[in-house]
Amino acid sequence: MSAARGSGPDELRGGSVIAGIGVAHPGAVSQDEVWSGFFAGHYSGAANALAKRIFGNAGVVRRHAAVNPLLEDATGWSTERRMRRYLAEAMPLGKEAVGRALADAGVAPAEVGLFAVCSCTGYVTPGLDILLARDLGMSPETRRLFIGHMGCYAALPGLGVAADFVAQHGRPAVLLCVELTSLHVQPSTIDVEQIVAHALFSDAAAAVVLLPSGSPGYEVRDARSVTDTTSADHMTWDVTDLGFRMGLSSRVPEVLSRYVGPLTRQLLDPHGLDLTDVDGWAVHPGGPRILSVVEQELKLPANALAASRATLAEHGNCSSPTVLLILAALRGEAAPARNVVALAFGPGLTLYGVLLRRAAAP
Repeated sequence: MSAARGSGPDELRGGSVIAGIGVAHPGAVSQDEVWSGFFAGHYSGAANALAKRIFGNAGVVRRHAAVNPLLEDATGWSTERRMRRYLAEAMPLGKEAVGRALADAGVAPAEVGLFAVCSCTGYVTPGLDILLARDLGMSPETRRLFIGHMGCYAALPGLGVAADFVAQHGRPAVLLCVELTSLHVQPSTIDVEQIVAHALFSDAAAAVVLLPSGSPGYEVRDARSVTDTTSADHMTWDVTDLGFRMGLSSRVPEVLSRYVGPLTRQLLDPHGLDLTDVDGWAVHPGGPRILSVVEQELKLPANALAASRATLAEHGNCSSPTVLLILAALRGEAAPARNVVALAFGPGLTLYGVLLRRAAAP
């Protein structure tokens, strides 16, 4: 196995702060309802018992679906039809999330200098970055960036790009992550990877507004990543005639266990911090096993990942917006954490980490 290559030091010295967060969800359905009302009939024979066990152990209690399988069976939809629906559903969700984040930060749309959008569950041109900037009233001079193909970890490199822009230019930036995994329900199969994906994934939009240091919020202090390309086939997202098909190997937690400790130390050491100084963890809940591996490898105290588990239970795995949902939950606690480490994982196989520090109003 060839050595994984990590990023070098890239501390964000100019200073940028997450000053606003906004989230939006389509309609909710309970995991039990979606199992009994759709997937119990979707899987037959030996696959049914296996799927029932996987759905029951997914750690998901409630999820959100722009295409609710209790109302619409999308398994036979063409990719073209799914993409048309993506545009129809992603636009209002994205607009709602960004609008809430801007209001939370006290920033007018016309003030935004950079608008970055992350999504891997749909493709439209002109893209969401252009259409939402238009509908929200952003300036024609607003810089735009669309980030695709990164999957569940996309929010963190997106956050790094937005923070770099704010630090360099001293202007507000907005990052939106929107994913509609419900569009990509697949035909019945005995493939365990497909069953796991159907049991875990959900829909959401989440946005953050970043401002120059001096504003209250969470300052983006550092970002690190590591990619093990020898495990590139462990997590895939293939375009088919019937939507996008997830590949999710059971070996993902094993690979992550080798890198999460070293990468987290690389994130903390330059700032004179160790694991005991971190009082907030925003760990992407790729599934219960992922959270258990992180907990074990970092030797975290009980309940350190409570926000991640609660987000998985309440919203499911929403792909790229999920880590932002967890940050919103941490920020809303009665005693917000001072030092937060955000970790997310995705294709590559890639592990990405960001260090945040709470900044009070000057």
